[in-house]
Amino acid sequence: MKEIVIAFFLSLFFVGCADKNNILNVFETDTSIEQDVDDEFSDFDDEFETKKTSDPLEKYNRIVTGLNDKIYIYILEPTASTYAHVVPGDTRVAIKNFIYNLETPVRFTNNLLQFKFERASIEGGRFVVNTIFGLGGFFDPAKSDLGWVSHDEDFGQTLGFYGMGDGIPIVLPLFGPSNIRDSIGLMVDSFVNPLSYMGHNTLDYKIPKNAEYGLTIKAYEVINKTSLQRGHYESIKKDALDLYPFLQDSYQQLREQQIKE
Repeated sequence: MKEIVIAFFLSLFFVGCADKNNILNVFETDTSIEQDVDDEFSDFDDEFETKKTSDPLEKYNRIVTGLNDKIYIYILEPTASTYAHVVPGDTRVAIKNFIYNLETPVRFTNNLLQFKFERASIEGGRFVVNTIFGLGGFFDPAKSDLGWVSHDEDFGQTLGFYGMGDGIPIVLPLFGPSNIRDSIGLMVDSFVNPLSYMGHNTLDYKIPKNAEYGLTIKAYEVINKTSLQRGHYESIKKDALDLYPFLQDSYQQLREQQIKE
């Protein structure tokens, strides 16, 4: 149990910086990543309104938000920028597609748990087609040739589907805006995710067999993902009069929209 807890928080460390971009929701499977992000986030620009929620951890959340902001700007963004200059864009997109394909069990399971059987079957079909005809998932013929669009679902959304409230806001160190429900969901999804170390003794399909390997995979995934969305966090941040409530409210509205879909 101790190893699982340690692995969970280590994974938060590396997923965190880029998943401040969780607000941007960039898990797509084609090369028009930046346009997709802009289109999705524009929903908030059109109908943005601040909601009053209980926030007993506000002081803590503000401190962590500031810390996350500095780490993103001074560590992750420069690293991702250098990486982007070394690795061609098409290669980075192919890597993102490959990782996304491997994470199919998370989406498949959560679609099933929400009785979205058609979407679950699409996720299963996408995995088969992209693995066989997309060179292991580096390409996405399921979408480009068959029109099978992926449906992102996570366990936080599943809990929301069953009526669980989001709970108090919490900013996770190096992870970004979240809440109690989604923090629980993150741990459950990490257990199911083939690229996570959690549950490696239980699930045979787990790729990393130790925490260090799992941490390395996650760190690379975060850097690659961030390199494909450079400038988006900065463009969002410049419109914020107060960064913490702006990010938290945006995150909350995004999650409410995702749960309703």
